[in-house]
Amino acid sequence: MRTLRNPVIRGFAPDPSLIRVGEWYYVATSSFEWFPTIPLHRSRDLVSWEYAGHVGSAVPGGSLAGIPDSGGIWAPALSWDGERFWVVYAIVRSVMKPYFDLEVYVSTAPDAAGPWSTPRRVSGHGFDPSLFHHEGRLWLLNLRNDHRPGGNRFDGIVLTELDRETLLPAGPTRLILRRDRDRERFVEGPKLLFRDGWFYLVLAEGGTGFEHGVLVARSRDIAGPYEVCDEPLLTSRDDPSQPLQKAGHGELVRAPSGEWFMGHLAARPVSTAHGPRCALGRETAIQAIAWDDDGWPRLRHGGWHAAVEVEVPDVPDSPDGASQNSESGGPDLGWPWSTLREPVNESWADTTSRPGWIRLRARHGPESLWDQSLLAQRITEHQARVEVTIDARPATFTQAAGLVLWYNTEAYLALDLTWTEPGRTALMLTTRDSGGLRRAAVREVPAGQPVTVGATIDGADAQFWMRSGGGGREEPIGAVLDFTELSDDAGGKLRFTGAFAGIRAHDLVDGVFCADFHGFRLASVRFGEGSG
Repeated sequence: MRTLRNPVIRGFAPDPSLIRVGEWYYVATSSFEWFPTIPLHRSRDLVSWEYAGHVGSAVPGGSLAGIPDSGGIWAPALSWDGERFWVVYAIVRSVMKPYFDLEVYVSTAPDAAGPWSTPRRVSGHGFDPSLFHHEGRLWLLNLRNDHRPGGNRFDGIVLTELDRETLLPAGPTRLILRRDRDRERFVEGPKLLFRDGWFYLVLAEGGTGFEHGVLVARSRDIAGPYEVCDEPLLTSRDDPSQPLQKAGHGELVRAPSGEWFMGHLAARPVSTAHGPRCALGRETAIQAIAWDDDGWPRLRHGGWHAAVEVEVPDVPDSPDGASQNSESGGPDLGWPWSTLREPVNESWADTTSRPGWIRLRARHGPESLWDQSLLAQRITEHQARVEVTIDARPATFTQAAGLVLWYNTEAYLALDLTWTEPGRTALMLTTRDSGGLRRAAVREVPAGQPVTVGATIDGADAQFWMRSGGGGREEPIGAVLDFTELSDDAGGKLRFTGAFAGIRAHDLVDGVFCADFHGFRLASVRFGEGSG
């Protein structure tokens, strides 16, 4: 046996959909407003995971411009019909409104690495769709939203048979499970599996925060009625001391050995004066499953709390555990780089104009929902360090380029090289949170010279710094800042992503200002040891 340590995909990797095809396990996760869309990871042993590509065609037209923070692609569901991969997902265009204003799409591919087909829209009733392949038939599950005044936004789980070729409805949409909105936690994220004559409905329960969980129901008939298990399969809501919080949104998979496992999301909080906060976002974890004498799935180790360490079967010639450290020493703009609302494009980010450097052509400011020149990587551990050298010549306060710790357009910490009166080049530290945009520090620097800047993250704290001279000492810029403002749990709104570190540039006048970046490095400390 081998031991995996949760989370297995670390940093922003929520709503995992876990399947097995042959000797490989695959996970798809939500990407929301970020590109690449629907990242895919794979593993042969459930311990070591590697990036396996993404669903590059997921967004018709290739742009999510104007999508609100935490909108975009929610909860993709992978499946395999014996011949090809399928993925179904919703593009959500309204957040915190009665109308979700979404479309549900299906794409297929012969291999997880693609090519993925042009997505086809299906008649989906809500977010968190999934597909169930059974005896040659195809079924679509959805959450149903009742947007009417007084209606229930989580009105139950609906099931529709689809024609496998046209993807049009092949029968009526049926409501197969509804929870009492006043006495029970709402459910979403439905996944179906068939075992020993039972259809098992695996459900996300209680939202995406600290009340999250996994609930199971079952029926002899795919259309119900479904009997709900009297205990959750997974949750941490009753014990704030558990190291893996927000545990929920699960999917079960059977190993070649016959053992069962569940992929689910979880988060690792840090303590703050505001309560626990999870700045790394929701991550992907795996639990071992056993079936009890009554035919219900249970956590193999007992209870319903997520385990950090889980024993899994040995796989011959399986590699050692892969690091989830997110770092890059060169100008390759592929994974783990991510961009907002559009894929990376050489019209605003290139590595050829100055070999060894990344050049960004500045565009909109950091609160734009359209054209941001931002390249970022997921922060995967509570102790992390990021640095980069910037070479730019801003000529007005409307031009800036720098290092950013990012959550969304309303939550970020940025150290920018910019211009300030009276004709000086300066590093300006700004913070953006629910209280607005604030200037935290200004440090004059020599004009026309590259400057190396960085940030050190330690739990809830973030300290920006600059390095003076060629390889000189690090000088703190401003006070220690609250890194946990970059979390789902801050801001007073529903938020669903995670913290990133990256480089950015803006030019609010004519978009011609350019900045060059060299030596970007994001290194994390995992399990008390340096990585990278």
